[in-house]
Amino acid sequence: MVGSAALAGCGVFDREPEPAPQPDPLQPLLDESLALAAAYDRAIAAQPGLATRLTPLAEDHRAHATELARVIGTAVPSAAPSASAPASTADTVATLRKAEQAGQKTAVAVCQAAPAARAALAGSIAACRATHAEALR
Repeated sequence: MVGSAALAGCGVFDREPEPAPQPDPLQPLLDESLALAAAYDRAIAAQPGLATRLTPLAEDHRAHATELARVIGTAVPSAAPSASAPASTADTVATLRKAEQAGQKTAVAVCQAAPAARAALAGSIAACRATHAEALR
């Protein structure tokens, strides 16, 4: 009886569960990089004539995802290809440009909030996304 009383008083049974770990602050950039690469892939599939123009931009986003995953310490998830409805070339490019502009805002916000060791990566991604938006004019 004394043994069970001693166990009850040691705190083994009254510990609170560990809180779930918070997502890494770079995770939104990783998710967005993967989404942008997938958007380019869909655009290329729907508009093969844009492949020369869009493939390097998609590759940039995949490279960003790879580096972000390395820094976060996670694996890059494999993306399943998805179909998209055909759109005009102008609409496709305009949609990608808007996505790049939104992505740049995300990257700038992460850059401003990140510690110095991570701010350079986020800033580089923000600059790349701004360049992509201009390339899509």
